[in-house]
This record gives sequence, structure tokens and C-alpha cells, in this order.
Amino acid sequence: MRTRLYNAKILTLDGGFDITEGEIHTNGGEIDYIGKPKADMPHFDTEIDVKQNLLMPTFKNAHTHSAMTFLRSFADDMPLESWLNDRVFPMEARLGEGDCLKFCAVAMLEYIEGGISAFMDMYAFEEETVRAASEAGMRVVLSGPLNSFTGSLAREAQLYEKYNGSDLTVSKQLGFHAVYTADRELLEGLAELSHSLKAPVFTHCSETRTEVNDCIRATGMTPLEYLDSLGMWDHGGVIYHGVYLSDKDIDILKEKNISVITCPASNLKLASGIAPVERLIREGINLGIGTDGAASNNSLDMFREMYLAAVLQKYITGDAAAMPAEQALYAATVGSARAMGLDCCDVLARGKAADIMMIDLYAPDMQPQNDIIKNIVYSASKKNVKMTMVNGKILYMDGEFCLPSDTDRITAEASRAAEALKLRYKESLKES
Repeated sequence: MRTRLYNAKILTLDGGFDITEGEIHTNGGEIDYIGKPKADMPHFDTEIDVKQNLLMPTFKNAHTHSAMTFLRSFADDMPLESWLNDRVFPMEARLGEGDCLKFCAVAMLEYIEGGISAFMDMYAFEEETVRAASEAGMRVVLSGPLNSFTGSLAREAQLYEKYNGSDLTVSKQLGFHAVYTADRELLEGLAELSHSLKAPVFTHCSETRTEVNDCIRATGMTPLEYLDSLGMWDHGGVIYHGVYLSDKDIDILKEKNISVITCPASNLKLASGIAPVERLIREGINLGIGTDGAASNNSLDMFREMYLAAVLQKYITGDAAAMPAEQALYAATVGSARAMGLDCCDVLARGKAADIMMIDLYAPDMQPQNDIIKNIVYSASKKNVKMTMVNGKILYMDGEFCLPSDTDRITAEASRAAEALKLRYKESLKES
């Protein structure tokens, strides 16, 4: 399948932020040409006039819990510890086989309409997440929800082997939930597995003051230092959130090549705090952006995350020039992709995977075009996405999903499953 996207403005993010004019050709799942029109054109199965709108890399949602769409608006206006222990964990304990498939399918729709081609997911029922992504045509990276109550090291190793093959749309990274849900023996075992596989490790880390203070009381070290003492970062890794980081933590991030994924909307909504991402960028630490799950956000919208990531740094530093739009856009695309191990689709370039987003530059909120990148970060929203292409396939175009499954059926099935789950939850409360 060969596709020609012509008469376009193009932002490749391959070495800079210059916007050029020309066209992109895809062949199967790859980009095989970017530039001016050729005199000798090959045959194309599809030709699309972009009409001087913008083609750019898709967003990569570097931290989320896709199936948690069933908890959207169910546990709002609560601090993190109560949110987890009183609402989220009890509901999750009643999930049944097939539930996560339905809930993930809803998240796929939200990702696709928002220009997201890939997501890094931390949740149980991994096979259901993979199936939902595959049915939608999405790219997924699994990052284990391993803790002392669910999962096992053997399971992590099994999934790592199963999903790191020739299929570049599905991959697996080693991971665990957090220091406060994993005992030392489990963490030491995971560090050993990381050494054996020479693989990085992914986890929630330093999200709240309570988490950090509890770890210091128990171990004499911050969570990042404690994990470093166990050899967890010897092959690099990624931490989600990184809101409370000491100077020594930042030294460890640099020394051990650890990326940080910021989730500003979730951190604000749970009153967790604001990550010092402007400093992280200055220190040369790779930054990605994630939405977190719909239970704590509640939207899976990378436009909103970019905006918040940028403007919050201006507030906490007292410097309106901090975290310029270019840095936020880079983090949501290239930075996230590289943290996720997706160098195959980080930028638009020949030989890279054809994960391409088209932005409507002629909507009122994008006028005038004084600075397109500033407009994307500070003015645009999901409604500006005209096309989402993943691996050479168009999944969304001009407000319509191009999927094999009926979207009304997807949302209806998820709604019924969520209502049944809430009923089981309410019945358990009566019994107790």
C-alpha cells in the first residue's frame, strides 16, 4: 500500500523545528520519501491533498493506564492515597476477564482522535491491552504493573520474551508499580532480571511527598536513591512523574540515563505537585509526556498535557521564557518515543515508521499563523487533528474513525461493563 500526502507543510522534528513545504510518500508501514514533488512519480494506491495543512510526528503517550477509562469521574476530588485505597484498588479487585479489553477499546478511540499513535501502558490483563491496541491499529509498549500482590518476576520475563519480537507495534519493557507496593526481595529480583536481559526498568517514582518521606524513613534514602542502591538503574530506565527530586536524584538520572515522564494534569488534579521539568531539560535529561489514566486525569489528551507542562514551568520558575513551546512539543513526540524505546517512529524521516499526524492550520484557533509551533502548544486542541496515521494506515480522517470495529458498539459495550463492575463494587460494600 503506497500513499502520497502532497501539498503539505511538514515538520519532521528530525534535528530541528523548521517547517518546509512538500510531500511525504509511504510504502507499507514506512516513510520512503520526504521532499518536493518528483518528476518521475511511482504508482500510489492513495493520494491525499493536504491543502497546506501540517504533517508532523504523532504524539506518543508515554505513561497511561488505558483500561482505567471505567474509573473516569468515579474517584474525583480525592487525595492520591484515598483515591487509590478507597476507590481505585477496590474497584480493580473486581475486574473480570474481558473487562479490560472493552475499557481499553474506548481509550484507543480517544488516543486516535487526539493524534496519538503509541502509548506505554502499565496495567494488569496485558494481553487484553495488546488485543485492543492491535484491533485498533495502535502501537503499544507494555510496562509491567508488578507489585508484591499481583504479577511475578517469571511473568515479567515471559511477557518480555513474548512481546519483543519482529512486530514493532507491540513491545514490552520491564517495570513495577512503585516502591511503596513492592518489597525489597521483589525489587532485588527485578534488578537481577534487568541485569540478565540488559534491559531498562520503568516505574512510578517520587510522585508525592508522602511517598518520598515514607521511603526516607524506611530506608534512609529517597525512592530513586534506594532503587539505585539495589542496582535497578544499571541499564537505564524511566520514572513516571518525578515531582519531588533532590539534587542527588537528578545526578542519578543523569548518570544512569533515566528518562522522566511528566503527567502534569494528573499531578495537579491529585494535588501531587509540579515536576521540575525545566531543570531536567537544562540538565540534559530526556523528558517525555504522558496523560496517566482516565481515573486521575480524566482526559487522555496530549494537547492539554503539553500546554500544562509548558505554562506550569513558567509559573514555578517565575520566568515566562521557561519551557518554550518547542520543548513541550518535542517532549510529547520525540522525547516520549525515545523513552519508550520507539526510535522507529520518533521523527519523520525516510525509513522511519509512518506514524504521521495532520494538523488543521486553518481552524480559527490557528489563525494567524505567526508561529505554527506556538499555536499547536498554546492554542490547539484535539479538534485540530485532521488525520492520524499509524504504521502507514489511516485510522482517523476529518472527524471519522477508519476502523474495522463500530465505535458506537465499542462505547456501548464498555458502558455496560462499567455499570456491571460498579454494581459488584456496591454489593461488596453492603456485605462488608
